[in-house]
Amino acid sequence: MYYAHFGLKQAPFKITPNTEFFFSGGNRGAVLDALIYAVNSGEGIIKVVGEVGSGKTMLCRMLQTLLPEKVESVYLANPSVAPEDVLHAIAFELQLKLPADADRLQVLHVLQNYLLERHAAGKQVVIFVEEAQGMPLATLEEIRLLSNLETKNDKLLQIVLFGQPELDVNLNETQIRQLRERITHSFNLGPLQEKEIGEYLIFRLRAAGYFGPHLFSNAAIRLVSKAAQGLVRRVNILADKSLLAAFSDNVYQVTPKHVRAAINDSEFGAEHSKRQATRPMYWAIAATLIAGLGLGYLFNQWSAQTASLASESKVPAPATNKTAVTQAEVKGAAVSNTANTSMHATPAALPAPAPDDIFEQRFAATQNWLKTKPVSTISIQLMGGADQDQLKQQLEALATQLEVDNLYVFRTQAKGKHIATILYGSYADRDDAIHALQKLPASLRSNRPQLRTVGGILEEMKLLQ
Repeated sequence: MYYAHFGLKQAPFKITPNTEFFFSGGNRGAVLDALIYAVNSGEGIIKVVGEVGSGKTMLCRMLQTLLPEKVESVYLANPSVAPEDVLHAIAFELQLKLPADADRLQVLHVLQNYLLERHAAGKQVVIFVEEAQGMPLATLEEIRLLSNLETKNDKLLQIVLFGQPELDVNLNETQIRQLRERITHSFNLGPLQEKEIGEYLIFRLRAAGYFGPHLFSNAAIRLVSKAAQGLVRRVNILADKSLLAAFSDNVYQVTPKHVRAAINDSEFGAEHSKRQATRPMYWAIAATLIAGLGLGYLFNQWSAQTASLASESKVPAPATNKTAVTQAEVKGAAVSNTANTSMHATPAALPAPAPDDIFEQRFAATQNWLKTKPVSTISIQLMGGADQDQLKQQLEALATQLEVDNLYVFRTQAKGKHIATILYGSYADRDDAIHALQKLPASLRSNRPQLRTVGGILEEMKLLQ
């Protein structure tokens, strides 16, 4: 992969939580310190809320790591556990011995005795509940009842809920209000800001063994921030793909070009691209409509002036029907002009090629390839452009160097122009695609080919629909 290229000892942006890569910026360190204090105080129920990919699981793992030895933790990661099963799940995690076919009261009795023993030994038990927003309200209520287990002075069990913003919605339900009232500490993991994302990227790179200057340019950081919307998991995905793109280019700094390639290759990239593309589209449509209205107004003014001059010079004015037809034609032309100017308008048809045209043969084969392959399938983008005749010649030349059946062609649109792109190969694994890319003739590698997924190509082709 790209580790040796950038002087890395390990993967810097894996999405699997690794406490060695915990980033204390973006208020994460402050929240962690507050959680440690809240757990040690042993009072009430604690709640941590954050969007998908904001770093809740990493925070939970860090909390488990930093709590003192006297704290014994139970980790519940299954949000769909039924209320009648949650006590058994906790007992199982604590490795408690239960009678065969023990009912709820028996499990609760065994659990309470265990907690009393732990408390007498100066120990503390904490339950970490992941994905709490997905738990049935009845299960949350069953967990809340466990908070009633206490001695004269202390709670026997501490509960920490980790969930998405939907957890707050659930807690506002009337039937769960008793749980809401027991929450004594509430924390929120907000999105990282652009400056924090820059700090996060270099922190992870340093943790992975990198010692040089920042690998991401300021413009690249800005683009990552916008596309990831401050979510740590998305930052990791984009950073990893961007480094891979820079490695493919044989360069040592990530630029916006590499980040854009990463965005196009990501599942959530379509959302960002759609937001970016929609803004100029609205302005183009508005400008065209204004131009059409202006044309109609000028024509009406000219028509009225012509009629007035004709009347004064006793020259018969144009027939009413003909005038109406002319206005309709002009207005129709304005509407037609408006439609043709829109980004989503159907462009003029490309010239029909000869049946034996290799370009169209591979284009037809590509349509079938795109329909039958998984969206994660990877291909190598060799070249592209608006001049189809030139690309046809290049495709014929490629057919003498590479297997014709592995050459693919698809069409998209940019700024009102048809763009054709030539791909090579079909790979289920990214490593295989990179290996094939490195084996391409030097003349093709000098064009800096890029890896593309079927999913990204299909999103790009939607502009023609």
